[in-house]
Amino acid sequence: MDWKVRIDLIESDLFSALSGKRYDLIISNPPYVNAESMQRLPQEYRHEPENALASGEEGLDATRKILQHAARHLTNDGILVVEIGHNRAELEQAYPIVPFTWLETSAGDEFVFLLQREQLPRE
Repeated sequence: MDWKVRIDLIESDLFSALSGKRYDLIISNPPYVNAESMQRLPQEYRHEPENALASGEEGLDATRKILQHAARHLTNDGILVVEIGHNRAELEQAYPIVPFTWLETSAGDEFVFLLQREQLPRE
């Protein structure tokens, strides 16, 4: 099998620098720490910029934006993969009809989800 893979690395605040481009795969590790956990973070974590960790009261602010806008930037057969930390229950409660596929990681099967473009919530 002859595969030709093209990878474009783009630094962007979520989708702001994508200029209407569409991709087969979007992988994201957005901020996902909820407000309560931010208050209890050990001092060594405080060296990180807050916006690299904090994502609102439930820890889902960035993930909600990704789910809202990802379809515009995925090809018809595109796939979205997102790490969400310990927020699986909150995410499934917020999006009860979205068929998340939870990927197995070394930490378990509740931290990273996969969705095909057609499975994303509609705007």
